[in-house]
Amino acid sequence: MKKLLLINPVGQKSGFLLSKFSTHSPLSLAYVAAVTPQDWEVKIWDENFTPFKFEEADLVGITAFTSNINRAYEIAGMYREKKIKVIFGGIHASMLPDEALQYGDAVVVGEVEGIWDKVIRDFERNTLQPKYIGVQLDLSQSKIIPRRDLIHPDYLWNSVQTSRGCPFNCHFCSVSNYLGREYRQRNTEDVLNELDQIPGELISFLDDNLIGYSPESRKRARDLFEGMIRKGNHKKWWMQTSINAAEDEPLLELAARAGCMFAFIGFETTNPETLKGMKKGINLKIGTENYKKVVDTFHKYGIGVYGAFIIGNDFESPIYYKKLAKDLVHSGIDIVQLSILTPLPGTDLMEQLEKEGRLVYKNLPEDWKKYRLSYVVHQTKGIDEETIYRGDSYIKKKIYSFPIYPYRLLKSFYNLKNGENFYLVKKFNQTMKKSWKSSHYYSKYPHTL
Repeated sequence: MKKLLLINPVGQKSGFLLSKFSTHSPLSLAYVAAVTPQDWEVKIWDENFTPFKFEEADLVGITAFTSNINRAYEIAGMYREKKIKVIFGGIHASMLPDEALQYGDAVVVGEVEGIWDKVIRDFERNTLQPKYIGVQLDLSQSKIIPRRDLIHPDYLWNSVQTSRGCPFNCHFCSVSNYLGREYRQRNTEDVLNELDQIPGELISFLDDNLIGYSPESRKRARDLFEGMIRKGNHKKWWMQTSINAAEDEPLLELAARAGCMFAFIGFETTNPETLKGMKKGINLKIGTENYKKVVDTFHKYGIGVYGAFIIGNDFESPIYYKKLAKDLVHSGIDIVQLSILTPLPGTDLMEQLEKEGRLVYKNLPEDWKKYRLSYVVHQTKGIDEETIYRGDSYIKKKIYSFPIYPYRLLKSFYNLKNGENFYLVKKFNQTMKKSWKSSHYYSKYPHTL
């Protein structure tokens, strides 16, 4: 029996990987394992738990994000020295297949499930091709269940994916290029049956938007939540969704009854002009002045809000950062994710900055390690690099220091009215604070503006 070794590389353990509360299992590898022919032995090696060391295999598959792609290339080199074939997949290799082919023997671009059987059979016939283009699955007909038995048992969250694709094309995001602009959804009963098979209680829905973008997708979300309530599976979970989900209060009420603890929402910025540049039309429609109303609506049903913001945009200023810090405190947002604008492969932002010659770190692939949402990797207009780092620390010091930090937690406790939900919110806040204090710029610059 031939052996397929699937590898989840980590390299630098920083940011969200510093805590089990914000670390997620390599679900994509479990899907690869699920569509691998049964006459193969499959193993997943996960560097979130164990540093990689060479292990015999007939074929190796590696997935990676941009920030850890160099570790993926390093591991691939161990096998290519021994003439063992290496196949890359995942978002970075899909966006830059020609780069990945310099370090591997083949690349699967896009979704793997529909083409993996051909990849395996080509390998067995010694006719492996350098590039395979995965078809976008009709998820409504897909019955594939990931091989969770191969995922490390110590993950806190059981990851589940119920949809793929995004009809929007935000300037800084590559999801629509990677998974397409059509929002494809799995059958509700299939998702419910998968949830029934998961022994753990905590679920993270990895969908870029679980609720979706249309009346049809909202109906599917409603059916899903009602099904979870009907089945009484007692799962506790969180989701990603858009800001306009607050417009459908009956749906949020159902989500809360179905076990939703908090929702990840991309607020991005409080500057309407910056939102226009980001192509965040939904946020513009709702209006930045209504962000607090959105948060209050989720809180009405005991659902926490995990709000994502991006700084480092052109023409920001110390005045903006001070106002943002104040707004965050008064917004009631329970968990704040503050990232530095980063042009990633496959995004319109990267294409623009390359054309304008504004990338600072261009020694690629080596410099990909800095493309991890915590470095200023391009020349900004109207603001310098140090001010961005100082602004980041100023905001985080404000929300994670006494007396604001305990005040924020106390507000969350009051708003959520649920001990379990509050416990997770508190743990995520601790994780975010730890991530900030371990950042490369924490001790380098003053936390003042």
